[in-house]
Formats: sequence, structure tokens, C-alpha cells
Amino acid sequence: MRGWRAAAMALLVCWACAFASAHTGAAVLELRQGSVSSTVDGQATTAPVELPYNWDHEQHARPGMASFSLPFTLPGRPDGPWALYLQRIGSTFEVRLNGELLRVHGDLSHGNGADYAKSPRSLMIPAQLLRAGTNLLEVRLRADSGRRAGLSPVLIGPADDVLAAFSVDYAWRFTGSVLLVGFSVVVGAIALALWLTQSDSGVAGGRRREPVYFWAALAEFCWALRVADAAIATPPIGWVGWGTLMTACYSGWAASAMLFCHHVAGWDRHPRMRWMGWSMALMFFGSIACCWISLSRADPRWLTGWLALELVGVIGYIGVFAVATVRRPDTGRVLVGSAAVLTVLVALRDWAVIRLSDSYGETTWVRYTSVFFGIALLAIVLERFQAASTQARNLLGTLAARVADRERELASTYARLDATSREQARTLERERILRDMHDGVGSHISAAIHQIQSGQARPSELMRTLRDSLDQLKLSIDAIHMPPGDVGALLAALRYRLEPRLAASSVGLEWAVDELEPVARLDAPAMRQLQFLLFEVISNVLQHAGASVLRIEAAMHEGVLRLRAVDNGRGFDASQPPRALRQRAQAIGAHLALESQPGRTVVQLAFP
Repeated sequence: MRGWRAAAMALLVCWACAFASAHTGAAVLELRQGSVSSTVDGQATTAPVELPYNWDHEQHARPGMASFSLPFTLPGRPDGPWALYLQRIGSTFEVRLNGELLRVHGDLSHGNGADYAKSPRSLMIPAQLLRAGTNLLEVRLRADSGRRAGLSPVLIGPADDVLAAFSVDYAWRFTGSVLLVGFSVVVGAIALALWLTQSDSGVAGGRRREPVYFWAALAEFCWALRVADAAIATPPIGWVGWGTLMTACYSGWAASAMLFCHHVAGWDRHPRMRWMGWSMALMFFGSIACCWISLSRADPRWLTGWLALELVGVIGYIGVFAVATVRRPDTGRVLVGSAAVLTVLVALRDWAVIRLSDSYGETTWVRYTSVFFGIALLAIVLERFQAASTQARNLLGTLAARVADRERELASTYARLDATSREQARTLERERILRDMHDGVGSHISAAIHQIQSGQARPSELMRTLRDSLDQLKLSIDAIHMPPGDVGALLAALRYRLEPRLAASSVGLEWAVDELEPVARLDAPAMRQLQFLLFEVISNVLQHAGASVLRIEAAMHEGVLRLRAVDNGRGFDASQPPRALRQRAQAIGAHLALESQPGRTVVQLAFP
């Protein structure tokens, strides 16, 4: 089985032979006949050979050395440069023409190192090395076990014609592999980014990432590393370890791709399908073990047999998937199922050609058809991401509508609470005013009634009581609009209300009030307490002190507000301050200090 690439190469050879070089008149030659001397396990044999020569089949995958002698005849020496095209040769090799060394690739004295059989090779031949008559091309190579060593038919002829055939094969096997690696890395990166950023928070036990993205990313990254091997002539580790790693990447790609199909079909949600994960783990680790045994023992039958078992399992699973797709088709299943069927068929062809047949020079086709699987993966991933994004937008829209409804409800509730709060504030203010009138005006009116009922009160005393009642009523009304903490405004209102009464009582008022900063601790209730306290101090001066001068002082010093009422009356016992003054001062957190003697009485309030 030579495949379509062999047919293409034959067409190129025919084309090259038909259009001979204008300078030499020579046609492109394909060298197939010669002899080979091989050395395996210390035993050397020489025999005729017809290329291609598949070392693993001819020598049962045992490592060794081989020297090929390929004679060819020219009618005359060419005038222009010639070239040599080796479709496949390896593992390491050297080429001589008529005894002259043309090229050495790798170290022929040590095995399991570099591998130059992965890409086609071309060599330029100076025209002077060729001669009319018989020429001899010698190829010496070292073969490592399991590396597909050997030699394909050799193409030799004018440089332009040979390099045309070489460039086509090089584009497919090397450049194509590099492009496939880039494609797989891009698809894998997209899937990995989606797996890292997309998660479902509605599952029990916390957030859960979408596994379909993970298996897509793992499959593409495994395949990218596997295909990249075509461009790596010298692996970073020894051949047995590197070959096992490449087999692990191949099986990892197959297992991850099947698990991707498993999640696309939705079978992961069925308890009866839990065996799938264990089966994929068995396939993965089994291939690693069989590859290690095959390479260590130079016996490819272990890996060939295991790959056959894998193919049987994969074919069975993909068949079930295809049947399920036919029964319940959707875009994702159709894309993945079509790519999977094509990939399995090509993988079966590769297994038969690469592992069983004697052909040499063929390469795997699955590396090219895998791009369809990658496209299907990318399409499914993007489709799911689009569906998830649409669902997220719908959820956000629903959430935004619910938030808007809740905001309207909250606004309505807040409006009702605000109206209730204002009504409650008005009620509390009315209660305060009534309480202040009861405690202040009411007590004075009650005192006036008792004075009248006793029949012993003098008109002047009754008049003072009624005036106190009226002044306190006015001060209570002033307190309604009193700014919190504005002691200066409080003192101004007090002066406005009581200065006429002081003048009527022949008491002179001295005013020494500085510009005062607001006191944050004095809220509305505290301001009323301070107002009543100062009113009581002034009322006591009018009723009991017999003073002719009252001085009001207020100043801020080092952050402390001090209020002082100083009179020149008869004084009183400062060791026993009035109970009402002491209680009100404590209520507003002020420090009360009294100083009294005949001719000078000082009442001081200090607010830290």
C-alpha cells in the first residue's frame, strides 16, 4: 500500500523525466537496485536489495548498521548542478558519491540519539563529482529499534527537477506538521481559557468547571506535542523515553478526544457510563507500558498488538456514537461524529501501513485528518461558549429586571418609611413641645395658681412667676428652629427674650460673647437642656440675687467652650449647688463650676 503520496511522487518523477534539463539533456533517475551489507548483533550479511528497505521488517526491529551500494550509469558528465532526494532515511546516516562524502547526519557510532527519518532530505551534488559511465552512490546508516529506520528509493538528477519533487514532500511532511502544531495549540489555548474562566456555580458542593473544555484542550495539546515530533530531529531525552512520551501523547489525544465526545453526547451524566473514565485510563497507561516493553526489548509486537486493541475499542465506541448521532442529530454531534469516523478510518489505514506492511517512505495520514477533528472541537467549544454567553446574557437581563423591580419596591417602601419617619418626627416634636411646656410653662402657671389660692402672695411675686412662664414659653418656641450645636444663636435668642426683663428689673446686662464654633456634641435635646439651664441661672439672678449687673461671657480656648454668668448680688452657698443645675449639666456632659461670695457670683459651664 503506497497511498496517494506515492502516486504523487511517481507523477513528479515522470514529469521530471519528460522535461530533462536544458543544460545536460539528462533525466531524473530513481535508484532502486543495489546491494546492502547489514550488521545486527555482531553478525554481518551482504545481499542484493531493491528499495524501499524497511529495517524494522527486514531485521525484526533489532538495532544495527547498514551500508547500501547503488550504482547508476550516465551517458556523459552533466554541465549543471545535480541534487539527491531521499524521501525517507534514518535513523542517522552518511552519503558518499564515487567515494566523496556528501553529507553526514547524526553520530553513527552511538544509537538512540538523533533521528533524521522524520523529514525528507535533499543534497546538492557538484557536477564534477559525476562522471560518464558507471557511478556509485553509497549510503551508510545506523538503525535504532522502533524508529522506522531504512531507506526509500533515491531520486537523483538535475537540481531543479529533483528539488521540485523534494519541495512538495517537504511541504506536506515538515511545513504541514508545523502548521498543524500551531493550529492545535491555538485550539487548545482557546479551550483551556474557556475551561479556566467558565464555571457553573449552581451545582451542589460549589463551583464546577465545564469538563468538555478541559478534554478539548488536553486532546489538542497532546496532539500538538505528538505532531511537533516531526520537526524535532534531536529529542531532549533518550529514544526509549522519548518514544514512550510520543506514544503517551498519541494515546492521550485519543482518550481525551473520546472523553470529549462522551461529554458532547451527554453520556457523562448517566451512572451506567462511569466505566468510560477507567477505560480511557487503561488505554492510556496500557499504551505506555507496551511501548516501553517494545522499545526496551526491540520487539514491536507488543505495541502493534496494543494499538490494534485500542483501535477495536475506539471503532466500537465511535460506532455507538455515530448511531446515537443518527438517532438524535444536532450540530455538535454531527461535527464530532463525522470527524471521529474519518479519523478512525485514517488511523486504521496508518496502523496497517506503518505497523504491518513492508512499505517505507509512507507517513501517517491521521496528522492531516486530525485537523478536521480540531475544527470540530473548536466549533463545539465556540458553540457552547456562545450558548453559555447567551444564557448568561439572558440571566443578566432577568437579574437586571428583578433588581429593577426590587429597587422600585425598595423606593416605594423607603417613601412610606420616610413619610412615617417625618410623621413620627413631627409627633415627637409635638410631644417635646408639650413636655417642655408642661415642665416649664406648666410648672410656673401651677405655681402662680398656688400663689393666688394661698392669698398670701404679693402682686410683684405673682407677676415674676407669670413673666417666667411667658419667657419660658417664648424660649420653647425659639428652640424649635434652633440649629444643633450653635451656642452663639442660643445665647442671642436668650438675650433677645430676657434683656427687656432685666432692664425692667434694673439689672444691667454686660455682653462678652466671642464668635463661637459649633459644638458637635450638642444635638437638639442637649441644646434645649442648655437653654433651660441658662434660663434658670438668669431667673435665679432676677429673683434671688438682688444684683444690679449681670455679665454673660462665652469664649473658645484650646478647643474648650466656656460659658460664664457673673453677677454682683448677695451670693449663696456654693457648696450646695441647685439640684436642677447639676442634673442639666450632667445631661449635656458639661463641667459645672460655682463660685459665690457677696458681691460676686460666677456660674461656669465648660464643654471639652
